[in-house]
Amino acid sequence: MEEEKLSSVAKRFTASSIQKLSLIAQQCNAINLAEGFPDFPAPLTLKDAAISAINSDFNQYRHVQGICDELASIAKKTHGLDVNPLTDIAICCGQTEAFAAAVFSVINPGDEVIIFDPSFDTYANVVSIAGGVPVYVTLDPPQWTLDPNKLLKSFTHRTKALVLNSPHNPTGKVFSKDELDTIAGACCANDCLAITDEVYEYVTFGNAKHVSLATLPGMHSRAIITSSLSKTFSVTGWRVGWAIAPAYIASAMRNIHARIVDSAPAPFQEAALIALRSPPEYFESLRRDYEAKRDFIIKLLVDIGFQVQFEPQGSFFLFAELPKNCSLTDVDCVEELIKRAGVVAVPGCGFFRTNSSKDKRVEEDRSYQKRYIRFAFCKSDATLTSAAQKLNETNFEFLKMQ
Repeated sequence: MEEEKLSSVAKRFTASSIQKLSLIAQQCNAINLAEGFPDFPAPLTLKDAAISAINSDFNQYRHVQGICDELASIAKKTHGLDVNPLTDIAICCGQTEAFAAAVFSVINPGDEVIIFDPSFDTYANVVSIAGGVPVYVTLDPPQWTLDPNKLLKSFTHRTKALVLNSPHNPTGKVFSKDELDTIAGACCANDCLAITDEVYEYVTFGNAKHVSLATLPGMHSRAIITSSLSKTFSVTGWRVGWAIAPAYIASAMRNIHARIVDSAPAPFQEAALIALRSPPEYFESLRRDYEAKRDFIIKLLVDIGFQVQFEPQGSFFLFAELPKNCSLTDVDCVEELIKRAGVVAVPGCGFFRTNSSKDKRVEEDRSYQKRYIRFAFCKSDATLTSAAQKLNETNFEFLKMQ
């Protein structure tokens, strides 16, 4: 009876699989390779800046214009974008809120929003809350390539926006320049907005380089960039994020933000200024450290039987495939990992949406969607070493079940 008092929106949502698995990890003292949060300290200078702000009584509602000035400077220096810090930026409580504010600012009920599949489930959920209609374009495994024809066929007269996350969660893909050109061309040809999630922009490996979609011809006036401190500075709990957007959209986002949360945490905004002024050496060290962690977990999983046909080009996730002769599903395998090794990961099926889509444009075989598991390697060397020890001591005959 009590549930009848809930809204129709609230009834559609339950705890995510990642939240549930993280709770299991806590309850059974398992090693958490499911949730994408670094379990090592944030930079000392950043922590000192936050402590100093707290000691200086930055306790009230606050909008730190200096963050906007710094973001505009970085956008110019890094991407060549002309950004007005007074009009084109919205400071939010993390990238998640920035993304939601962007969607709520531009999507009306019935508007279609293109989302690449697989994807982080927040995108589709927020679009649905706004009354929009997610339309999925599959990325083709094992390299997770974008088929231009699939993308172009997904546009209709109802298409309002496209969501792009690069570097990509869960696959670790960095969209190529050709793929970005295709996306930009399609957006311009169809008068479509683009909402980007660029939280992993500084975590790329080898020759892969992050290119913001907003820098491509015709896109600066139709792109909404969202990002945050969380991943780059190991402060996922501080909740300081932002959006860079055309002035009329940024203004709408600020108004929505003010009516939901009012302002991002004041002392952490002060610390954000220190973070954004970090020298190039910090970002290079970040890349090197994560690349080493990536290589470590690839070797670990390959040695115990998983397939890694695609090495992550960015982010801090590995989307590993079950062995060819394994008849278990991803969910079954994750349960076995918890029971036998005390290690928690995320079944890949939770990142796919087209396996349950009623969209008649979805026609391809989807059996591969139950064969991937996401492992987060944004963990301390001690955590990864402990995980390796547990996994190496486990009998993985169950991976060979036919």
